[in-house]
Amino acid sequence: MTDSLADPHLRYSAPTQRSGGPREIVILGSTGSIGTQAIDLVLRNPDRFRVTALSAAGGRVGLLAEQAHRLDVRAVAVAQEDKAPALRAALAERYGARPLPEVLAGPDAATELARGECHTVLNGITGSIGLAPTLAALEAGRTLALANKESLIVGGPLVKAVAEPGQIIPVDSEHAALFQALLGGARGEVRKLVVTASGGPFRGRTKAELAAVTPADALAHPTWSMGPVITVNSATLVNKGLEVIEAHLLYDIPFDRIEVVVHPQSYVHSMVEFTDGSTLAQATPPDMRGPIAIGLGWPERVPDAAPAFDWSKASTWEFFPLDEEAFPSVALARHVGTLGGTAPAVFNAANEECVDAFLAGDLPFNGIVDTVAEVVAEHGTPGRGTRLTVPDVLQAETWARARARELVARTASAVRTAGATSEARA
Repeated sequence: MTDSLADPHLRYSAPTQRSGGPREIVILGSTGSIGTQAIDLVLRNPDRFRVTALSAAGGRVGLLAEQAHRLDVRAVAVAQEDKAPALRAALAERYGARPLPEVLAGPDAATELARGECHTVLNGITGSIGLAPTLAALEAGRTLALANKESLIVGGPLVKAVAEPGQIIPVDSEHAALFQALLGGARGEVRKLVVTASGGPFRGRTKAELAAVTPADALAHPTWSMGPVITVNSATLVNKGLEVIEAHLLYDIPFDRIEVVVHPQSYVHSMVEFTDGSTLAQATPPDMRGPIAIGLGWPERVPDAAPAFDWSKASTWEFFPLDEEAFPSVALARHVGTLGGTAPAVFNAANEECVDAFLAGDLPFNGIVDTVAEVVAEHGTPGRGTRLTVPDVLQAETWARARARELVARTASAVRTAGATSEARA
């Protein structure tokens, strides 16, 4: 078994930061769920961490300016260039006569921050746009706390080509759990990885029962509070399929040795089964500040980063097999991961388009994965067996998004025609 990207047995030595004291952190995606929780953790541990730079898309410039002021950062980046004036105005309002932090704007701004001087880059950006910052942080020799799974999914070979073993610390709760449980044995003693899934809001429903669910239904996740795309991905279990691919890439475990089980309570975040029959599970109450603390603080743990269990109270923990007929996304993701090349990028891009269409009311819930599967099948395996490049990924994503939109339009037209026929008959 080869050294993995996220090998907990290895401690990556990031370049020494400018002085002693708190570990210097750059947070990408600071106004999102991961970013805001990371900032909460930092503010509670000023002796351990100092945030030097922040980036966000630009939809919440007021919050971004507030974060920058509170953390006294050196630089702030916004992806939407037209939001830079509003950001500067918001910063000026908070800083008064004090010098403002440097403001970077545009699609490459987060990438610029990722290669800047610091110890750790937390990539909490959502979507494949996180690939360039991921590569920049790794190439600059930073420790990468990775919450942006899409960058690894779409650019796996690119990331593996530049990352040193142990340089990536996973922040997804499932992969942070595997990271910790793998410390229980040697790499060659691992029999399989068991990735847990809450089952989302539709656990126990059949495929037929899922046909009529609405965006509001899908956004009502029983356990986690996340953005709309990730929440819908959790409802379709596409998110779990992406996590299977991510686990394969991070830990060099074959797909047939990565299992998904449904665990509604979300207490056990994942497990590792060893060759002697032992299984080690990592468990905490559902709270992302624990995995974030692992990403920012490793190899040290951050005291009281997240709540612990009250073992004096009775509780029930359940585990169920995955219903692959109702939720075919995990099997599709395994297939895509096995294809390799640009297939994962196609899978991810088509899914993002289909989720947007579902939220807009243009695609039924079951149509999300069905459409993604059709796009993947049409794509075939271009890029397999060749050296993947960033242009390859971008071209594949562009084609997948366009084709997914065409298929969504076809589906919407068929639904409208069927509706008009029914009304005429009535």
